[in-house]
Amino acid sequence: MGRSDVLSSDTAASLSLPRHHLPRAEEFLYLPPWAQPYAYRVVDKLFAHRTIRCGPQPRSLPRGPELSLRDIADGSEFDVGAFMDRNAMVGILVIHRGRVVLERYALGLQEHDRWSTMSTVKSMTTMLVGAAIHDGAIKSLDEALTRYLPELKGSAYDGVTLRHLLTMSSGVRWNENYADSTSDVNRYSKSLANRVPGGVLKLMASLTRAHAPGTTFLYNSGDTYLLGAALSKAIGTTLADYMSERIWQPAGMERDAFYTLENEDGQEIGGSRAGMILRDFGRFGLFVLDDGVIDGRRVLPEGWVDETAKPAFEVPAPSAADITHYGYSWWLGDGVMSALGHAGQRVDLFRKEQLIVVTLGAFPEPAYAPPNDHHRRDEVVAFTRLVRTAVT
Repeated sequence: MGRSDVLSSDTAASLSLPRHHLPRAEEFLYLPPWAQPYAYRVVDKLFAHRTIRCGPQPRSLPRGPELSLRDIADGSEFDVGAFMDRNAMVGILVIHRGRVVLERYALGLQEHDRWSTMSTVKSMTTMLVGAAIHDGAIKSLDEALTRYLPELKGSAYDGVTLRHLLTMSSGVRWNENYADSTSDVNRYSKSLANRVPGGVLKLMASLTRAHAPGTTFLYNSGDTYLLGAALSKAIGTTLADYMSERIWQPAGMERDAFYTLENEDGQEIGGSRAGMILRDFGRFGLFVLDDGVIDGRRVLPEGWVDETAKPAFEVPAPSAADITHYGYSWWLGDGVMSALGHAGQRVDLFRKEQLIVVTLGAFPEPAYAPPNDHHRRDEVVAFTRLVRTAVT
């Protein structure tokens, strides 16, 4: 009998086998540039997640002539590829009047790859709140958060309403500095990476109050986590299943998407790091431009998109060159509703022009950006303006 025939089960278990190395999930918000384009494509491998199921037949996206972009300054042809290279862009999708007029991929992103939404999903979760109001599961935005999450009674969130969460005006003290590994947002992120049951709720309950609820705008990803948790209680099911039933399947999304979770089989993260393909970002934009009506059936209350796009607070600079106010989890500017996310994720909706511009990026984190680095967000805004001018 040969030596290889008498390997013990313990020895066999220790044999060298192929493995895939993944970026560290707890460093998700400050990964180095060489890890970002990979990590943002495999978020479902880094965090617990729940699938948002698509239906059997995707909504077709008719295609028009490719958009010809000319730089307004000198009349020269705009080089989309050079713009993507300079700004670490991975995907661009432009839909005008229901037709795709530009679709580009870079840095390894493929048409079937799901890319991290980052905080753009906050704006999408807000549409689920509208669906819950239409379904009668939520009676009023002025209901107390503690009606749904009684665990927060006696905390700084006592007295905060659903409306306060939608408008980032809970008044709770919060540090959203992604570059600071000890900030509240990174403590939140590390809890997700470690898949701690109840960890985020415990963190949120420990915070102190800085302002009276409803008086001051302060961007707080934890607020949207609580909004999603309250929404789950109101609808009596998971956000992923509700999104699938109310929007993803009826709107004809092309691929399954996902919400990340606090822990295995836990609460969805309503405000960050979900995943979907580029074209489904666009299809969600079409759902909003259609006022939440799918095939003649209303999913959102009449007037909900208008209400969402009403300025609730002026936002401090610098948020983005074209953004002046915040509504119900949407950033607002001159004729634009924007869903914005960390590291270059953006969905711009121009309702008057029936125009959707989706730009996905892997902007380097501040610690890795070169000295005197240019302002990528401003260049994306300039690109979007160029697109808007070209279609009008």
